[in-house]
Amino acid sequence: MDKRQRLNNQTIALAGLFQAAHLVEQIAKTGQCNENSLRVCIESLMDINPRSVAEIYGGEPENLRTGLKEVRFLTDGKSRTGSSPDVIRYALSILHLESKLRKSKGMMQSIGKGVDSAKRQAEHFHTTHENLLANLSGLYQDTLSTFKFRIHVTGNSQHLQNPNNAHKIRALLLSGVRAAILWRQMGGRRWQLLFNRKRLNRSAVRALGDHVR
Repeated sequence: MDKRQRLNNQTIALAGLFQAAHLVEQIAKTGQCNENSLRVCIESLMDINPRSVAEIYGGEPENLRTGLKEVRFLTDGKSRTGSSPDVIRYALSILHLESKLRKSKGMMQSIGKGVDSAKRQAEHFHTTHENLLANLSGLYQDTLSTFKFRIHVTGNSQHLQNPNNAHKIRALLLSGVRAAILWRQMGGRRWQLLFNRKRLNRSAVRALGDHVR
């Protein structure tokens, strides 16, 4: 794999992470989110043996437009217009959670088994069905939520107390951790968000192409 392809893969993984974080913020504050973007994140959990990093997110840049825009906002060195401190906080928290998970092989195996179960369930329900989301939410609670470090989601209490919204948020956090694992597997490190910012920005803009708007 050459350097450019590695960078492209890192950008895709980072976009998957930031898309999940963006959707978490949307649901927490408005009770709603883009259903296609949600579907892309949830389906990324089910693709265990992809032929490429891009395939995990459907192979189309449009599927990660929300996440790619967030990466662009984060790395352009200018105004953060269109982004949010909460999105950045969630994304960095997910990266930290992934570092905790990496040290627990037993939990990693438990998550793998849980995702396999959800994948079988997806054969009977569509991937954003409330039953499937509830299953993934429970998996997050039984595993990642047991760490002392927890991601604190803020927003409208009415939306946060809605069980369906809570399930979506936990399922999205789980997909964000999957993206963080992928980011690290592709050589991504937190310091690159600062010192490799320009290259990541160019890669995100290149991936968006005519979809930048």
